Amino acid sequence: MKTVLHKAETRGHANHGWLDTHHTFSFARYYDPERVHFGVLRVLNDDIVKGGYGFSAHPHDNMEIISIPLEGALEHKDSMGNVHVIQKNDIQAMSAGTGVTHSEFNRNKDQLTNFLQIWIFPDKKNVEPRYSQITLDPTARKNKLQQVLSPNPEDEGVWIHQNAWFHMGDLDQGTQIDYKVKGNGNGVYIFALNGSLKIEDQVLSRRDGLGVWETNGFSIKATDNAEVLLMEVPMN
Repeated sequence: MKTVLHKAETRGHANHGWLDTHHTFSFARYYDPERVHFGVLRVLNDDIVKGGYGFSAHPHDNMEIISIPLEGALEHKDSMGNVHVIQKNDIQAMSAGTGVTHSEFNRNKDQLTNFLQIWIFPDKKNVEPRYSQITLDPTARKNKLQQVLSPNPEDEGVWIHQNAWFHMGDLDQGTQIDYKVKGNGNGVYIFALNGSLKIEDQVLSRRDGLGVWETNGFSIKATDNAEVLLMEVPMN
């Protein structure tokens, strides 16, 4: 098994006043040639948006974009005519495909919004743009892994145009779970949302990330009460 560890404090950081953001991979003015992507996982941004502010309308194409709110709420509008609010325990997926424009705003002036913005390279280009959003049951990930994304529209969670699976877990201290890699040649990027975890001999604290590949699976043990996001993606 090969691994790469990204400690939280080594992430790129920018504070624009209305937006306080950390970049696990190279993004905007942050560039590290050793941290451009993990397989087809291109962007993992940890964004905090000030109340009453947000991202004005901007374009995307040929990218699978996933948003996972951790705190607060975010209003989404796009050129497909969708207007939705996402909040904690929701997950949103957008296939930009041939091109889409969208905006994201924190309409609650008295509360910060913290969300993960994740970009995945698609397995096919120029698909018809598509939007989906679901509400997750948080009890379904208590001391186990809850699938929240897959490549199959009929499967659990949202789906994207890529051979990828995401899982979330809310683990009590001492809980150990095993993860089996689903896709041949895939790797898994493990992101500690809160608490601390141990994967084999690597210890992760809050907002640390660990990429693992060339393995069929691994064990995760919560060394403290912990929340975790697993992103399995093709490495090529």
